Amino acid sequence: MSTLTNKSNHWKSLLLGIGFTFIFALAGYLLSLIPGLNRVGPLACAILLAIVYRQAFGYPEFFRKGIEFSSKYLLRLAIILYGLKLNIDVIFQDGIGLLVKGAITIVFAILVTVYLAKLFKGNTQIALLLGVGTGICGAAAIAAVAPIVKAKAEDTAISVGIIALVGTVFSIIYALLLPILPISDVQYGIWSGLSLHELAHVALAADPAGEEALAMALLAKLGRVFLLVPLCFVMILWIRSRKSQAGVDHAKVKFPMFLLGFIAMSIIGSYVLGNAIPVTDSVMNGISIATTFILTSAMVGLGLNVSLKDVKSKALRPFYAMLITSVLVSVLMYWIAGI
Repeated sequence: MSTLTNKSNHWKSLLLGIGFTFIFALAGYLLSLIPGLNRVGPLACAILLAIVYRQAFGYPEFFRKGIEFSSKYLLRLAIILYGLKLNIDVIFQDGIGLLVKGAITIVFAILVTVYLAKLFKGNTQIALLLGVGTGICGAAAIAAVAPIVKAKAEDTAISVGIIALVGTVFSIIYALLLPILPISDVQYGIWSGLSLHELAHVALAADPAGEEALAMALLAKLGRVFLLVPLCFVMILWIRSRKSQAGVDHAKVKFPMFLLGFIAMSIIGSYVLGNAIPVTDSVMNGISIATTFILTSAMVGLGLNVSLKDVKSKALRPFYAMLITSVLVSVLMYWIAGI
């Protein structure tokens, strides 16, 4: 009987915990409908709710298994589905030049953020996650790199929250600057796509400049997303090299298998869906919404691990480093976009 009871409790904890993260994700979506918060987005709203809940009521222990499932496995599922957003064919046909410029953004963002964090004597692992999020595609990039660098769930959640906040503020500033900038709408779109953090931030900033500017912005951004996979391989090799030199753990680093799923979904989205298999825009939009919801639920699981007592000591200096880096990336990419 005790075995059956344990199994029953296990499944209750798992299912109720997953449902718990879904409730927070739904609440985040509802909050994001409020004027003002709609610019912040559901992901940031949901994480904020989860963090506030954790501080007010503590960690919900009975839901632990489901929360851990969401923060680990739903996170990987979201990254795999995120691959459908990447049209490889379009990048290779029209975006090679933007791909090179996107690579400059990524390398610059990571190196400068980590360097500044070391200069400020801040947490370099959070700085690394923030650099990756700034350089590539925000939360999805942080989530992909976190298991490779063995980042703590709390550090991952803090980094995602910072990226969502800073990216939202920057996208609003970009939109306000649009009427007074001495560049064309297309150049503005390229600048947005090369420098802003999330796909949503790029869309928010570039939409006021018109359809052509938005298309170029998303193309530039997707080029950076495309570079997520090679960056992960480079980081795996780098960590293995460091461990090998230090003689630690036999230089073994677990390969993140979900990256293969990301690549597979990218190929399917680029060459199968809409070609071999007809798919309507409404279906693709539904998949996109589901992907965002799953990612939001996963981030809720991470947010429930955040203790605000540690944020000030661990994240403030990396936040300053990332903020300075974001400004420098904006200036650098503005110059490059205007060439």
